[in-house]
Amino acid sequence: MLDVQSPVCKSHHRAMRDTLDVISGKWKLLILSALKERTVRFNELTRELEISPRILSRELKDLERNKLVKRTVRKTRPVTVEYERTAHAATLDPLIEAVYEWGYLHYERVAGTKRPHDPTEAE
Repeated sequence: MLDVQSPVCKSHHRAMRDTLDVISGKWKLLILSALKERTVRFNELTRELEISPRILSRELKDLERNKLVKRTVRKTRPVTVEYERTAHAATLDPLIEAVYEWGYLHYERVAGTKRPHDPTEAE
């Protein structure tokens, strides 16, 4: 039987809490996924993810504080703000992929059918 009071178990729980503190919420993994392929401007992210600017700003600041996103201000007129993932964010790729796969599995289990293929995705 597993002893939840053991130092190993407590250490695992602490590590999981730390991870969830960084990636928790509805948006963080979606933002990191959207930034996976390219650098994206703030307004593009707002439109692409259908997220309010206020919420996106808060989430990006949190991701930046955790060294998962880099913010670059371009001295253009008007000023352009771009976001890109850091190398540290790439360490979350296996987790993002697992969440994506689990989402399809869960949909199939609950809906009793496979999620329809999105025609905008590449085969």
